[in-house]
Amino acid sequence: MSKSIYLINPASDFPTYFGSESYDGYGFKPATTIGDLATTTIAAMMSGQLDVIIADESISPIDYSFPADFIGITGKISQRNRMLDIAREFRKRGKVVLIGGPYASLSPESLRPHCDILVRGEVENIIDQISSDLVTGRWKEEYVGDKPDLNGSILPLWEHYPNERALLGAVQTSRGCPFQCEFCDVIQYLGRKQRHKPIPQVLRELDLLYRCGYRSVFLADDNFTVVRNRAKELLAALKEWNCSRTDGKVSFTTQVSIDSSRDDELLRMCAEAGLTSVFIGIETSNETSLSETKKYQNLNLNLSEQVQRFLDNGIYVFGGMIVGFDSDGPDVFERQYQFAMSTSIPIFSIGALVAPEATPLYDRMKKADRLVSGGSEMAATPWDTNMIPRQMTREQLLGGTQWLCNSLYHPTAFGERVLKFINNFGDRRDPRGMEPSRYFTSGRPVEADILALTRKIVSLGPEEETMWNSIIRATARKRSVREFVVQILGRYLQIRYMYKKGSFWNGDLALTS
Repeated sequence: MSKSIYLINPASDFPTYFGSESYDGYGFKPATTIGDLATTTIAAMMSGQLDVIIADESISPIDYSFPADFIGITGKISQRNRMLDIAREFRKRGKVVLIGGPYASLSPESLRPHCDILVRGEVENIIDQISSDLVTGRWKEEYVGDKPDLNGSILPLWEHYPNERALLGAVQTSRGCPFQCEFCDVIQYLGRKQRHKPIPQVLRELDLLYRCGYRSVFLADDNFTVVRNRAKELLAALKEWNCSRTDGKVSFTTQVSIDSSRDDELLRMCAEAGLTSVFIGIETSNETSLSETKKYQNLNLNLSEQVQRFLDNGIYVFGGMIVGFDSDGPDVFERQYQFAMSTSIPIFSIGALVAPEATPLYDRMKKADRLVSGGSEMAATPWDTNMIPRQMTREQLLGGTQWLCNSLYHPTAFGERVLKFINNFGDRRDPRGMEPSRYFTSGRPVEADILALTRKIVSLGPEEETMWNSIIRATARKRSVREFVVQILGRYLQIRYMYKKGSFWNGDLALTS
């Protein structure tokens, strides 16, 4: 009789900027923003030796009575508590529990007591051994992977995933980032030498996602544009692939650094390939803070002007913002507010600076005795941090962060930025690229739900209703922005839901003039 494994992607411990918990919170079927690449990839790697079943808790509840021989749990720091709860429940039921993923690689000591088998590092070169050991019943307590090249990448088992409730599919195009941002934990387990997946493999994975119904795909790359020649080669292939689609084009989103805006050819190629939105870690307009944290790629740039260059090419920007660097004084919150309002970025993930374990920042804070026991290590956490700031009290930092978040997401300020985005958005994309009407014609229920979900904004209050109406009127006058406005309004509702669940929303705090 063959052995089986139940692979679980836990829900986040709490709603996040990047999640989709607002679907369930407002009465729709649960959904996830990005289909889980970890479980689908591991499932493909193990399926030759084990029967594999995938569960994504953000979409459907975990079946604790499922008759699997092994339970595999993956997760990031944002899923830590759920990982522990799930492991505890299955071990009570006598199951053998494996835990792996980014958090296991970065903080193994905190997870080791809670599982039977700990998996650290990248698994490509050890997964066959793990699977074989599970089948024979002679497993080790710990397996440690290395940093493989990506030439032997396998097609994820998307056919076993609940694709109908995921907004975006995912393809990993590379691992690692050569930059040295002090607070970044990604480079601590994936390395600073970027390793690239062969382009034919990327296209094969896109073919599979397309067959599964996806018309939006996240290119899971820690910095898509950092190696320019490689990025351009891939973009040319993506354009050719997208232009050959006969049942609707695909829109891509990914992560880039702001300095890529200097390359006109790169931006044009992004647009022509169907890259319609990017996340950029802008962090701060304080150049002293950028130097302090070694985010040198953001220096010597007019950040607002560089954002506009993306918009000129029909590419929407989602920004990351951090407060609480050592060079930040109590005036940083007003400065960040004014900076954000000067841009055409409607959505920022805003948080106090945190020091994740294994990062240089963590080591520096520990040496200076500035770590807070029990404080959050999760980036973009607006109401907590595991650090003691240098130029203000912790209370000032967290109170100022709450003021900043409430001010930027007050409907007056948020509406102003959305209207600025609509007015400043260009449409220089290749006409063979992504259709602006994707959300209205795709036929996927999870995307169609966004339209109904965004209308829930009017239930938040009269100011929100006024904002919503003004945005809808402006959108009607400029149809090329429809796909983006739908995303923006959906993300706004998620943020308001997140703030409400965290008892963080207080519109009376907001600066509205």
